[in-house]
Amino acid sequence: MRYWLLKISFFALLLTVDGCIEPFSPPEVNSDGNYLVIDGFLNVSGADSTRIELRRTQNINANTGPIIETGAQLAVEEENGETLNLAETGKGVYTFPPRQFNRAGKYRLRVKTQSGEEYLSEYVGVSITPAIDSVTYKVDPVLNAAVFYVNTHDSQNRTQFYRWKFDETWEYEATYYSALMVRNDSVVLRPDNINRCWGKQRSASILLGSTVKLSSDVIKDLPINRVPIPTNKLFIKYSILVKQYGLSREAFEYWTDLAKTTQFTGSLFDVLPSQVTGNIRNVADPRLLAFGYFSAATEETTRLTISPRLGLFPRCTEPDTIPIRCSTRDAVECAANTPKLLLTYWGARADSLLVAAHSCTDCRLQGGTTERPSYW
Repeated sequence: MRYWLLKISFFALLLTVDGCIEPFSPPEVNSDGNYLVIDGFLNVSGADSTRIELRRTQNINANTGPIIETGAQLAVEEENGETLNLAETGKGVYTFPPRQFNRAGKYRLRVKTQSGEEYLSEYVGVSITPAIDSVTYKVDPVLNAAVFYVNTHDSQNRTQFYRWKFDETWEYEATYYSALMVRNDSVVLRPDNINRCWGKQRSASILLGSTVKLSSDVIKDLPINRVPIPTNKLFIKYSILVKQYGLSREAFEYWTDLAKTTQFTGSLFDVLPSQVTGNIRNVADPRLLAFGYFSAATEETTRLTISPRLGLFPRCTEPDTIPIRCSTRDAVECAANTPKLLLTYWGARADSLLVAAHSCTDCRLQGGTTERPSYW
């Protein structure tokens, strides 16, 4: 009897505690702070442009798109006094063409927004990035995915801190080939091929590596990307361009803290979200925060292209057959099928057409383009 009384008391206590739980939203979550976010670095390689993007923070519960900062003035200043102005080449995207830099110099970023706010980074030295030794991949049957790995080393043991980005490209096809289209109420040959497309995607996670605790500055088989086979990205042809950057210790610590805050908050034991600002400050008012870390580095790249034929050919609903001309006998049926004339045709017979939905024949509806990449 005592055992059952204790058990009932325990469950009653649980119900009482559960009934006292109330939702809590930290002030930071509901904050309307419109802080500047600066994403980019000075590319000192001389082979590619410097690209810096400006955005604004917004409430986590906001259902609008990202706030893009346009009309700003950006300049990279070398410690010896030279100033290099960036041009806005896209909405919120500021670039500077490739050129030779003084790799022994120090640089900082100056940003002046359209509203007159001015931000300035600390001076940073140039990190010289070692070359990528190789990019490899293995098919993991347990994960049902292809895992891509990077290998690199610095024989002088000077780098120790690394960051990677990558660009994915894959070729894919729609289920049915569309050779015909409707133009001015007539069926004509389609001038372009909308059956074959190329999809593109940039890495979204923060990929870091360090050899500071190792006896040599060697990164071996570090996984940087996993491509699930069911995505069909690997069915025809897949290409990954890996970009590697050497980091200073300060930059590495910044990206590590940011990764912990943004990528590893899914369990009870993960690091709690915190404010990670970086090395950029508002000139007039330190309370006006800026998020981001300005750095200068050379960039090393390697592309791997494979055709593993993994996945399945895309399936779709069966096409319909409709007559080219309506007779008196089937006038009612033709009238019912008239809206299908607005769909995509993919074949023809002497007296009828095969018609299928756009989603089965137009590969562009899956987000890709029909423009063949120059490296394909």
